[in-house]
Amino acid sequence: MQGVRVLEVAQFTFVPAAGAILADWGADVIKVEHPVRGDTQRGFINMGGFQLDPNRHPLIEHPNRGKRSVGIDVSTPGGQEVLYEIAKTADVFLTNYLPAQRQKNKFDVEHIRAVNPDIIYARGSAYGDKGPERDTGGFDGTAFWTRSGVGHALTPEAINGALSQGIPAFGDSIGGMNIAGGIAAALFHRERTGETAEIDVSLLSTAWWAAGASVTQGMETGETMRSLMPDDATSVNPFMANYRTSDGGTINLCIVSPTGYIRDAFEHLGLPELADDPRFSDVLPLIENASEGVELIAKAIGSKPFEYWRQHLKTMKGQWAPFQSLVDLATDDQAVANDMIVEVEAGDGGKPFKVVRGPVQFNHEPLETTRAPQASEHTEIVLMELGLDWDRIEELKDSGSIA
Repeated sequence: MQGVRVLEVAQFTFVPAAGAILADWGADVIKVEHPVRGDTQRGFINMGGFQLDPNRHPLIEHPNRGKRSVGIDVSTPGGQEVLYEIAKTADVFLTNYLPAQRQKNKFDVEHIRAVNPDIIYARGSAYGDKGPERDTGGFDGTAFWTRSGVGHALTPEAINGALSQGIPAFGDSIGGMNIAGGIAAALFHRERTGETAEIDVSLLSTAWWAAGASVTQGMETGETMRSLMPDDATSVNPFMANYRTSDGGTINLCIVSPTGYIRDAFEHLGLPELADDPRFSDVLPLIENASEGVELIAKAIGSKPFEYWRQHLKTMKGQWAPFQSLVDLATDDQAVANDMIVEVEAGDGGKPFKVVRGPVQFNHEPLETTRAPQASEHTEIVLMELGLDWDRIEELKDSGSIA
């Protein structure tokens, strides 16, 4: 996307994550921040119960790497004038502000299209840009996790309560990718036809797409799936279950279709004799005797530690996975081999900051990007690129319209 300019008037993670992906893909993403406060998320110093260093801030680095920051007070006439000057040069306008704020501060679609009729206008919202709750705000904890049914499906009924969302900005990051994909399609459409487009992605629609198979099943049958407590989980296939290791780890076997895998799996599990046992030697008896198979496999896996199985099962033909934490993945050989971690210069001048590469990789190449900008870091540079002289920039600074 080299040569594509994105003008982002957005805060938090949902829509800025789309800007980060577009920057990863080569776009020049100009992030507009309030000249005094910056992105509100810069002030978040607690995430999931952990204190954050504001100079090494994951909620800023993750959705804002690769961008340039310009400080503009969009509530002032001078700030709006500068915003329109940037919009004239942009291919995409990206926002997650509510309709009332877009109208009040004059950067709704009609205002931006008045200065650039060809611009692609992309909105991210909690519940969509139509309907009675168009003006209702929300976060991924409300729209993606709670209202959508995702949190309900992942909460075992037996706990008699509701699980909280354990991953901050979970739906935000997924939704940002959806917005980036929509923008890519709109750019392609504009190049082919000359026609521009408006794009809408909500956190609610993101959740329903992510859970689409279960949602579709539910609409068809009226039944909803729920996660189960570990002790309540049963399997009709002993090769599809979670098994505890001797040191408390968990190995997930997920051989959905055991045909052709039975002997190899039992050999790797240290149970070669079961491959010739008529109870387990073929798929139908394996399923009919699932409870006995689960018991035997549980005993075998429970006899050795997690790391043994993590290494030993790498040569097994059937599908399985170690039950890892998000931190464990950072040292996972396969994740590292596929360039899933990117190091950028840290804003505090210390050791490099590690961020996550977006899910799309081009030509097997590792991602090269820059750290998230400091608030208003590039104001003068961007405005001088637009042709504003220093006297005009000083005048706008003095009036508080820009930083």
